[in-house]
Amino acid sequence: MNCKTDGKSLRLQVYLAHAGAASRRAAEKLISAGRVSVNGVVVTELGSKALPSDTVCVDGKPVHIESAMRYIALNKPPLYICSARDTENRPLAGDLLPPEIRERLYSVGRLDYRSSGLILYTNDGNFAAKLGHPSSEIEKEYIVEASGVIDGRLADSFLSGIEIEGVMYRARELEQLGRKKLRIVLIEGRNREIRRVFSHFHLHPVSLRRIRIGPVLLGGLAEGESRPLSAPELSALNN
Repeated sequence: MNCKTDGKSLRLQVYLAHAGAASRRAAEKLISAGRVSVNGVVVTELGSKALPSDTVCVDGKPVHIESAMRYIALNKPPLYICSARDTENRPLAGDLLPPEIRERLYSVGRLDYRSSGLILYTNDGNFAAKLGHPSSEIEKEYIVEASGVIDGRLADSFLSGIEIEGVMYRARELEQLGRKKLRIVLIEGRNREIRRVFSHFHLHPVSLRRIRIGPVLLGGLAEGESRPLSAPELSALNN
């Protein structure tokens, strides 16, 4: 997939999305925070525009509109961070992507530090924003192994909906795979949702692995390995 601007100016958040710096929504936050400059001048107005020939920087580093769009599936190992940088210098999942990929990619959604499995990377800000929006209702499937026997109350509560500290959590599907193991399908995938529900029932996930995002399966992809999304996968995600 290619991005063509025909030399015309773009809204700055659109420019940043096409440059793979962030989704449009995240780009708006970067602009408002004063982290973006155009031709050496910091810009904080969301209505500002930039030409493909302008020098646009985020945190002082130049970003460029990219013609080649990348869509990558990665099997993230545990103890890797999905962020672009980490103040604690922990390993970054993005550093596992093939070195021949020159474009700046960022993750679509997150997996926390201790979790593993399928994560998508792209430099297509519009694609990332669409997948990340709740209205997309894209299923995320997980296999979770707990520190102890899983009480039936957890499954029943998670399926029907459980409120924890003012936040409602609800699984779309849940299947018991063993006394300590569940298959869970989520839609919204709130921050640390599975861990918070398990903790509410005094359990700890000793293994939390995502095996599917919509039509994209983790399959036999080894930990730390990645692959491009197929045309049918992209088509299904974009519909």
